[in-house]
Amino acid sequence: MQALVYTFIGLAAVGIGAIAYFGLTFTPAEAILAAVVFGCVCVVLLERSLRQRAERRLEKAIEDLSRLLATDAQAGAVLGQRINALTDLDAGGRLEGVEADISVLGTVIRQVAEAVAEIEERAARPGPARRPIGTAPLPANTREPEPIIPLDTLRRSVAENRLIYHAQPIVTLPQRRPQGYDLVPRLTLENGDLADSADFMPSQGGDDVLTQIEAVGLLEAITIARRARTGGQPVNLYIPLSRATLGTAEGFGQLMATLEANRAIAAALSFRINATQWQALTTGERAIADAIAKKGVSFSLSGVTSLRVDIAELAAQGVRSLRIDAARFIERPEDFTDYPPADIANYLARFDVTLLATGIAGEAQIVELLDTGITLVQGPYIASPGPIRPDLMTEPLRQVTRQRAEV
Repeated sequence: MQALVYTFIGLAAVGIGAIAYFGLTFTPAEAILAAVVFGCVCVVLLERSLRQRAERRLEKAIEDLSRLLATDAQAGAVLGQRINALTDLDAGGRLEGVEADISVLGTVIRQVAEAVAEIEERAARPGPARRPIGTAPLPANTREPEPIIPLDTLRRSVAENRLIYHAQPIVTLPQRRPQGYDLVPRLTLENGDLADSADFMPSQGGDDVLTQIEAVGLLEAITIARRARTGGQPVNLYIPLSRATLGTAEGFGQLMATLEANRAIAAALSFRINATQWQALTTGERAIADAIAKKGVSFSLSGVTSLRVDIAELAAQGVRSLRIDAARFIERPEDFTDYPPADIANYLARFDVTLLATGIAGEAQIVELLDTGITLVQGPYIASPGPIRPDLMTEPLRQVTRQRAEV
């Protein structure tokens, strides 16, 4: 196309030269010069026009490129934000949560299928019904042994300040570092011997003396926690509690007043209550337990025989540990849960609830528990209940100790 334009310019220059020679009577030299000048002017104008056009195209291309780069920069910023968001996500934890939820869903579906199959079997062949696995109660209602010390003798002994509290450590495996201490009530007999709680704690009746015993335990725990905190070595203490205290106005009134006055050490205290009694709490007693949890104190359920419960609900009620018998869990884990034994501790940990194995009697049990992920243990093989350090004991217990030494 450009060559055609140059051809027209050349022809036009020749025509101008011819007109100048023949029409204007220019000399041949003047006619040629006029043709050359005309052609040069036309070429210069053409080149200028082409250059301007090329510059406009270049400017437009640069503008398009700038817009493209701006769009790419914006897309890059958005991509960077998404990458940062993905980096901040705990994908592993979320995947573990999804896997656990899927596992729970599978367990529920299996339980529903078993329940439906059992209902159909019961309808087809009447007979003694078996409770569905998924509806098994938290603990088994086993009959507790009767105490050998009469209730009147217990009341008299408590009135004479012959009740003392020993501490039994709860350790964390595998280091066996103390995680906390159970306060265990014991009774000093007239001959100086110590009676264990199973020998004197009433199984029926005696709510008044039970309330006194648990009140003494709470005061003892508060004193120990305060002195340990002052010494720079805070401890976790597990205090016995029963419906005798929760079910009487005097008992829970004194309990709430004591906790209110000691909010600073509430996190170090945990009430140890039997799982059967926890399940049997009335609406009023449950409200009292919720009020206790709001003070910062947690609960530890003892004597748990089944983990087929709503763990999230227990956690919301302030339960932080479930105590199971080590020997039974190792020998028959299916009695406790449908989960694999190695997964149940991790599942409970999602709700900030810990499994505590009690009654450890040998090293082999410790190895088995470590394989299942249970790291909180207690038992005679670990340590038996023993006297509290003298610098942490309360004055009444020092008096009881002196009385015992005089016997």
